[in-house]
Amino acid sequence: MKKLLAVLMMSMVCTAAVAQVGTTMKEGAKATGEKAEQYGDQAKAAVSTQPSKTADKAKAQVHKAKAHAHAKTAKDAAKDVPK
Repeated sequence: MKKLLAVLMMSMVCTAAVAQVGTTMKEGAKATGEKAEQYGDQAKAAVSTQPSKTADKAKAQVHKAKAHAHAKTAKDAAKDVPK
């Protein structure tokens, strides 16, 4: 009975750890994607004409903010992963 209880507790701990690692990886990937879009919009703004340049700069700032939010969520999720 004690062995069964120990196995069940260990499986619960492992499941929780895997869920947190999955969240960390997912949010990290989202942050990377947003950063790539930010850099793309900045590059596009650098070579475009004035009306489009302003819009592209604004889009780049939005992507930067989203990337920051995803990175923070990933960092918080990583803190919750049991050692």
